Amino acid sequence: MLSTLTGSVIANPLTLPAVLFCTAASVIFGLCIALIHMKTGKYNKNYAVTLALIPSLVQIVIMLVNGNIGTGMAVAGAFALVRFRSIAGSARDIGSIFFAMAMGLVTGMGYLFYGLLFLIIIGAAQLLLSRFGFGDGMSGARTLRIVIPEHLDYDGLFDDLFREYTNAAELDRVKTTNMGSLYELTYSVRLKSQSVPKAFIDSLRCRNGNLNIILGREQSVEEL
Repeated sequence: MLSTLTGSVIANPLTLPAVLFCTAASVIFGLCIALIHMKTGKYNKNYAVTLALIPSLVQIVIMLVNGNIGTGMAVAGAFALVRFRSIAGSARDIGSIFFAMAMGLVTGMGYLFYGLLFLIIIGAAQLLLSRFGFGDGMSGARTLRIVIPEHLDYDGLFDDLFREYTNAAELDRVKTTNMGSLYELTYSVRLKSQSVPKAFIDSLRCRNGNLNIILGREQSVEEL
């Protein structure tokens, strides 16, 4: 009984019922992976839809290759071209893509029981790690950019304000700007509260001569 469950449902040569059965399983597994990704962080609609379809696409390719070395090399080249035309995502996005591709490989070989087992174990681990904040550290940190005049010594300039309004603050980068007449300081900070106190921004403005200050989440600040 166990050998029947753990064996491949694909016969040689391929049969239409087996292909349809594996494709349906791939779509269901892909939807589950997309839902897990949506539950564990931010996402956009296009990415979620693509993530749900990746297992079935990979599964179809694996079935069509079916031991043909030449076709396999052509498929590898096609995947390489897609990689170089894609935008780099976050570690979580890349992990979800590998999760979906691995699922497609499993279903493409017909091992649906292992695919279900793989989905339960990895999906549960992903949800639990996200739920209990594993590896938070400076996660939830915000990026703070402060422009100061060149005559100010930035070393320790805002330490007292950071102690008052943040739980942690670290200087990540110093950059000269405006023909070297200004310094742009980039900090990773973790505020004591979820809101941004106006008093914190006002104190920074008084300290930097009312020059530009940007405080936001890391991704949104990078886009500015």
